[in-house]
Amino acid sequence: MDSAWAARLARFRVPHVFPLLLAVILICAALTYVIPAGEYRRADVRVGSGSRTVVVPGTYRRLPKAISLEGALAGRGVQPDRARPASLVELLTAVPRGMASAADIIFLIFIVGGTFGILQRAGTIAAVIHGLLDRFAGSGPLLTAVLMLAVGAGGSTLGMGEELIPLVPVFLMVSREMGRDRVFGVALVYLGAAVGFAAATTNPFTVQIAQSIAGVPPGSGIGFRLAFFAAAMLVAIVHVERYGRRVQADRARSPVGEADVPSEGDAGVGRVPLTGTHVAIVLSAALIFAASLYAIQTQGWWLAELSGGFLLIGLVTAALARLTVADATAAFVKGLEEMTVAALVVGFAKGIQVVLDDARVLDTIVHGAAGALQVFPPMAAAQGMLLFQTALNFFIPSGSGQAAVTMPLMAPLADVLGLTRQAAVFAFTCGDGFSNMIIPTSGVLMASLGMAGVAYERWLRFVAPLFVQLLLLSAGFLALAVWIGY
Repeated sequence: MDSAWAARLARFRVPHVFPLLLAVILICAALTYVIPAGEYRRADVRVGSGSRTVVVPGTYRRLPKAISLEGALAGRGVQPDRARPASLVELLTAVPRGMASAADIIFLIFIVGGTFGILQRAGTIAAVIHGLLDRFAGSGPLLTAVLMLAVGAGGSTLGMGEELIPLVPVFLMVSREMGRDRVFGVALVYLGAAVGFAAATTNPFTVQIAQSIAGVPPGSGIGFRLAFFAAAMLVAIVHVERYGRRVQADRARSPVGEADVPSEGDAGVGRVPLTGTHVAIVLSAALIFAASLYAIQTQGWWLAELSGGFLLIGLVTAALARLTVADATAAFVKGLEEMTVAALVVGFAKGIQVVLDDARVLDTIVHGAAGALQVFPPMAAAQGMLLFQTALNFFIPSGSGQAAVTMPLMAPLADVLGLTRQAAVFAFTCGDGFSNMIIPTSGVLMASLGMAGVAYERWLRFVAPLFVQLLLLSAGFLALAVWIGY
């Protein structure tokens, strides 16, 4: 490489998350002038205990695109059966509208942050973390495996993602105690959950919805998925632990450098002995959280009710710890403040999808990909499905949303190609899930990095090799699925 180009590359830095996402919104707005507009008809179908709006196969139609000065500036003057590119007004309001669209997630993040502020003030978080560190003293690999498997199981079975964002400061504290850096701390919680979410076993937001839409019995094929979950988690744990040990032994070998060592301030509080009060707080919090998750599965609860459950955890914690009203309130407010960047990032990322939805170009992307896959033999088409779902996740970084748009098309396409619908579902869950660890449109990723103070390009340098490994692992398991008729 030319030395001048090498110097420029070395100086290149990805901007802060907010200008980065604004740039992506701007690029997507420009693409709406290039990508043809079109749409499928939608219909409400029964999925599990609720209903979901999905596309109807075979109903795609191209929409004429109206381009005018008035439309480009104010977004007005277009008939319902016509589409138009993103207007200046829609571009400027994409972030506020994205925040409104993601309000339930944003408020969940704030409430959970306030609750963890109370837990931190009670000393519970520090006591539990130090208890784990004492229990696994001298066994870093085991502690890494235990923590990542715990959050990975939550992601794989319950689809946990946004709920874990407020845990980032806690895992930064673990990383500091282990003598490792911020990237390692984020990886413990984020990658554990992200890999589990992608290697879905009973994830209600991806595999269960996709199986129901595809006409596959929900919960079927669990043995194959469990094997894949074990393999994917093993790959992730080995990658994270090897990185952590390298950083611990020689900071100069770390791609993120000395500046990313978690500081004392990340711990929030000093060493606190684990007492009966702390145990009671942990048990009560676990009981309330488990009851909330059960109600989500059986009673139709969702993020608003889950936020209420976390608020109850905060109240119970304050009562058990005998905090004064003033102390509990101050801790809650401090927790809210620490969640500001994380919450706003989710709204910024949602603004990208808002722009594309307004211009009605997402269905065109899906329709074009489905048509292209029909010319390939079954094994190659299956891999094409995986790559397509991976790429589409940049534009629709929502597991349930992507399932509603693509599975009604991919399931019958699998029939035409001689693939099982189960294989199509597997390609969807892997493509939708693993790309979340690299795309800047993932609100959970960008919020987690923002909370930890880790620059996006530094995260990419760490996670890109793992993403490639997991994508290859997915391709291998998908080939096996096609070969055995899974």
